[in-house]
Amino acid sequence: MSFHVLTRALDSLRSPFTLGFGAVRTATKRAGGSISNHGGSPGKRLGVKKFSDQYVIPGNIIVRQRGTQFHPGQHVKMGRDHTLYAVVPGFVRFYKIPGSRKDRKFVGVVLNRGEKLPRDEASLGRSRFFDRVDLTALSKEVEVPISQTA
Repeated sequence: MSFHVLTRALDSLRSPFTLGFGAVRTATKRAGGSISNHGGSPGKRLGVKKFSDQYVIPGNIIVRQRGTQFHPGQHVKMGRDHTLYAVVPGFVRFYKIPGSRKDRKFVGVVLNRGEKLPRDEASLGRSRFFDRVDLTALSKEVEVPISQTA
């Protein structure tokens, strides 16, 4: 046997192509690995937008939520995505009705800052009639003597 034939036989044994594997590819990029959440989506900006004793006008969003963590109270309505918004101008109040189902949290709008909800309509009378303010009753509550203004 010649030296040339012997080296060719050894090269064929050393080559991976002769063992039946076919072409062997090497990585051109490093392994990146995999992640589980893929970055997610942007936040939906949920939560309380107007806090207790803040002034709201009709249409102001008070709470954006998924589900009903807060339920609509007096002068507050719920949108189809459970957003709570004011129906009348006034001040926001958060409250619970004692003894109610699962101690639900309610959001309401009152006419005067510091007023408590739920309002006792029997003893205090109504603060609004058909979502309108009774200005004669309001002017009696906020009378200022003329001698103090001058």
